[in-house]
Amino acid sequence: MSLATTSTREIDAFDFVPGRILAGKYEVIHQLGRGWESEVYLIRELNTGIKRTAKFFFPRRNPGGRTVKFHATKLHKLRHLGILIQYHTQETVRFKGEKVTFLVSDFVEGELLSRFLARQRGRRLAAFQAMHLLYALVCGLDSIHRLNEYHGDLHIDNIIVQRYGLGFDLKLLDMFNWGSPTRANLQHDVVESIRIFYEVLGGRNYYSRQPPEVKAICRGMRPSLILGRFKTTTQLKTHLENFHWS
Repeated sequence: MSLATTSTREIDAFDFVPGRILAGKYEVIHQLGRGWESEVYLIRELNTGIKRTAKFFFPRRNPGGRTVKFHATKLHKLRHLGILIQYHTQETVRFKGEKVTFLVSDFVEGELLSRFLARQRGRRLAAFQAMHLLYALVCGLDSIHRLNEYHGDLHIDNIIVQRYGLGFDLKLLDMFNWGSPTRANLQHDVVESIRIFYEVLGGRNYYSRQPPEVKAICRGMRPSLILGRFKTTTQLKTHLENFHWS
């Protein structure tokens, strides 16, 4: 086994400290999060003072640069969609002798949906408010699907709440590469969007007391029943736009 291969496998954290200068262009402010393939930091452009987000990929999760290419090309293709964060460029740094690639994107003000829920009474949303959140999410997903792409990794730690009130403004993080945009991948997004809806309502503990309008969407959280009614995000979006409270 080569030394380069050993070094690559050992990198599972960067832990950049605030104030560190990267690529001679950016200053680390603080870490925003860590996942299976990367760490994400809030950074500042030295020349402009503009805050950005930087996603640093662990070398073993980015073989031959393929993971970075996937993220960059998909975000560029979908750059006009409001539910996604605008990608700017990619850069490289050396870390423990390894070349590490990072993507620079807009920094989006807001709060992770998981943290937003933690602040709510009972750590959940009322049915009417949850319907608005689901609608905002499904509208965004539908715009992605109409361009023959999908998200693939929907959960409450991958959604940023930018604004809420009479409706929600959301941003999605960390699209996953399960391969080509097959029917199964598109429908996975449909089921997971409803799973998020179910979760923000309080999940299993509160499901029995939900109104019929909620149960008509969740359908017992059985994927076969969900997809029997909502095969596409367009069908789910249309349902949300036209149903009536009893």
